[in-house]
Amino acid sequence: MQNEIQFTKPKQAEEYVGRFSEPSKMPCRSYSIPAQECHVGRIMRNVQGSVCSKCYACKGRYGFPNVKEALYRRFGTLQNAKWVEAIAFSINARGDTFFRWHDSGDLQGVWHLQNIVSVAKLCPNTKFWLPTREAKIVTEYFENGGELPENLTIRVSGTMIDGPAPMGLINKFGLVASSVTTDPSKVTCFAFNNEGKCGDCRACWNKDVAEVFYKQH
Repeated sequence: MQNEIQFTKPKQAEEYVGRFSEPSKMPCRSYSIPAQECHVGRIMRNVQGSVCSKCYACKGRYGFPNVKEALYRRFGTLQNAKWVEAIAFSINARGDTFFRWHDSGDLQGVWHLQNIVSVAKLCPNTKFWLPTREAKIVTEYFENGGELPENLTIRVSGTMIDGPAPMGLINKFGLVASSVTTDPSKVTCFAFNNEGKCGDCRACWNKDVAEVFYKQH
């Protein structure tokens, strides 16, 4: 039975949750699920001028059969009984200092955010970054008394290219933001000048950085 599983090796825990992703841009591991399953994203993909209409996770290598299989494999484990324990075991065993949630995909419900918070609490030596457009889920989490550990940064994303982030939500709950812009003077993420990689920048994980502006490409 799932509840009787005892994780003793990182690979065992990783298999239980469908393994991890390792985006070439990131300085760390990530956990990706299908962008096609985003609640907001699958609506906004059909809206001209939206960030989701240009979604990188719906094209390129994300369309390869083996990548799609991996994304849906992880998606199918999200409600496994020991998902939180398995993720935390792997992160602590590997000594990850940074971790990104969802280089593809987004929150599936309040329960999903609660589980991510639980992982962060079990991994106090790791800094987590969660980008999301699921404002409704985030709002419901906080309105029901949810709190964030210091090592988890939720960066709420704007939905439209050159549009604002949802600052009302962000200010109400003390979160941070990200936006996509075509204006070079506003860009603050310069990965595009570094072969698409973060390099030594960790702004997205930093709660003191109120908003990160990504270049539309």
